[in-house]
Amino acid sequence: MLKGLALTPPVIGRIAIGRVVEKAGRRLPEKDDEFTLTSQVQNKEGWVLHPVDAQLRKEPGTKLRSIPVRLLFDDPDLSLRANYTMFDRATGRPLCVGDGESCKRVTLSGMQSLPCPSPAVCPLAQDGNCKPYGRLHVRVEAEGNTEAGMAGMSGDELGSFVFRTTGFNSIRTLSARLRYLFAVSGGLLAGLPLELRLRGKSTTLSHRTPIYYVDLTLRAGSSLAQVVALTRQEREQQAALGLDQVALDEAARQGLALGEFEESEEEGVDVVEEFYPDSDTNGDGGTEQAPAPISLRGKLHRKQEALGVRSTATGDPGASHAGA
Repeated sequence: MLKGLALTPPVIGRIAIGRVVEKAGRRLPEKDDEFTLTSQVQNKEGWVLHPVDAQLRKEPGTKLRSIPVRLLFDDPDLSLRANYTMFDRATGRPLCVGDGESCKRVTLSGMQSLPCPSPAVCPLAQDGNCKPYGRLHVRVEAEGNTEAGMAGMSGDELGSFVFRTTGFNSIRTLSARLRYLFAVSGGLLAGLPLELRLRGKSTTLSHRTPIYYVDLTLRAGSSLAQVVALTRQEREQQAALGLDQVALDEAARQGLALGEFEESEEEGVDVVEEFYPDSDTNGDGGTEQAPAPISLRGKLHRKQEALGVRSTATGDPGASHAGA
């Protein structure tokens, strides 16, 4: 087995609520008010639609605002991977990945583990290059195959569709939902019939324009008690057939731990283009809430911190201060 290569859940498609378009010679992300399911292939027009996209739409041209899904894993942290992440904009290579307490950072001295104060107070993150970056892996259940259970999962029981986002609203909502559902179901997340829902809101800071984010709920018409009871029964049947969910979670956990970073440079180039642009859009395809104005005192404080990093790093940027 190759060392230093993270084994991530196999991806057979993407879930997006926006797209990258060309404007005035620049490729920029553009918000949308519906889901789009694509393959992993691009052409001149953009990402090629996945056949499941058409199956989920009741009629051609209708807005797709909910997707029936199931999770691969019981552990919430395996289904939703979220970190503060800084990419090299030129190469797409991850440079620093942290959780708000500690981070792994590429330095001139090699990979280092350092404290992570979060982007708001990190001198290396002042240009907006470090953002919360989340990846949610789900199995999509095509319309009309719901009664088939796992067998109706878009033809691949271990393949996943990935929803990527740098939006606070989606990451916070999905994290809360996963933990609540894990607790109330007794840890049976992988068996719950769920639904990705697109929600919107607007605030004064967003200038009353809609901000779209993703939520994870029970499917319409389902009660929590009924779903949990059915899931528990199905899990017992799967165990009798020899299916081991605990072992699958552990295999995924060990695979992710093999690499320093999850994204390769090849994937990072597309991620940077779509989620780390030089513009004021958020990672969910909508207008991001404008940050609060920084006072002159705050600007001077940040400048002093940055100068402190340069004066003490001895040629190693970020080696003495925390990062993403």
